[in-house]
Amino acid sequence: MIRDRALQTREKLVGKLPVTGELLRGSLLERTVRHKSGCPKCARGEGHQVHVLTVSYGGGRVRQFSVRRERVAEVRRWLDNYQKLKEAIEAICELNHDLLGPDAAAPRGGRKKRD
Repeated sequence: MIRDRALQTREKLVGKLPVTGELLRGSLLERTVRHKSGCPKCARGEGHQVHVLTVSYGGGRVRQFSVRRERVAEVRRWLDNYQKLKEAIEAICELNHDLLGPDAAAPRGGRKKRD
């Protein structure tokens, strides 16, 4: 019974997985860049808003990618797809952990009686 419910839940999660290549890991940051000289906007203290995707790798390495303003919405959608996929994978793994345990509906084997 518990096993059947876990299997059904797992199949529902698998069916909801975003089957897409539009996945992106990282964080989208908004930064303000100010030029040292020659820019009237920067001289007024306004600066220029830029978007940067940062991705961390093993060994403390971080890569940064500049994101054009017209692609920010797309990048946010891809980041959201990645988070949804990651959450679904974690939920499926938890269900699989439960499935590794003894099934409550299955009869338990006891010790054999000695003759």
